[in-house]
Amino acid sequence: MRYSGIGGQAVMEGVMMKNGTQYAVAVRKPDGEIIVDKKEYKGILSGMGIRKLPFVRGVVNFIESLMLGMQTLAYSASFYEEEEGGAGKENETQAADQHKQESVAMGVTMACSVVAAVVIFMLVPYFICSLFRRWILSQAVLALLEGVVRMAVFFVYILLISRLSDIQRVFMYHGAEHKCINCIEHGMELNVENVRKSSRLHKRCGTSFLFLVVCISMVFFFFIRTDSGIARITIRLLFVPLIAGCAYEVIRIAGRSDHILVNAVSMPGMALQRMTTKEPDDAMIEVGIASVEAVFDWKAYIEENKKT
Repeated sequence: MRYSGIGGQAVMEGVMMKNGTQYAVAVRKPDGEIIVDKKEYKGILSGMGIRKLPFVRGVVNFIESLMLGMQTLAYSASFYEEEEGGAGKENETQAADQHKQESVAMGVTMACSVVAAVVIFMLVPYFICSLFRRWILSQAVLALLEGVVRMAVFFVYILLISRLSDIQRVFMYHGAEHKCINCIEHGMELNVENVRKSSRLHKRCGTSFLFLVVCISMVFFFFIRTDSGIARITIRLLFVPLIAGCAYEVIRIAGRSDHILVNAVSMPGMALQRMTTKEPDDAMIEVGIASVEAVFDWKAYIEENKKT
């Protein structure tokens, strides 16, 4: 497998693919037509050297992924919202006002999502384990227990969302995204037949990233201890960016290496992807291919790798 540099995510009835600063969202409209929207996304701290620093780049990439993800999800959802009547300037004004409201709502939603994730995965396990402090005196045992609870919360969360009927099709498009990238990176021509037989699991998946965040947090909090309850909470909050940065570095290495140790580290996260990806149908694969071709010259990529 050779690193292609492209990545993406599933959206409502579609796939977003990103290559460098270019990204494209391909959506299957209600009438069956595939529409592709290609744009440039320079992200935050554009042109600044800090973006390339190890660990820091992981935090920046995580924030950018959240921002672009919310933006592209809102775009794809717009095709399935009920259109209200109206015409002329009045309708245009309403559309402009709605766009402003959606932008604000998107920012609020993203902020709430980050806060909720930190509370659920970092603080809830801590507070649960705090209930056992009167019976468990060993800090090491408490740290291990907190790690086990955190992992359990993560698995339950994944299990619950994977059972939601509305999310099933998103997971199918998630599978289409992975299969398209795997098809290219394994040197095969990008067509429906080749994509269909490609794996829906990929080492650079966001699911694997989150799994690594949970695992790395277990290690950090096992060795970093304090008697102060306030300090314990503060440490968990302050270390979130560093943990995310470490997880990104592991994912980055995994996407560029097929070393046996790297593959071993990637296996648990890829196994978890069986819950967050589903096999897509051919129509979904076509959407994934359209998104890839808008931002990536896969023919040149395959030809170049044949020479090396």
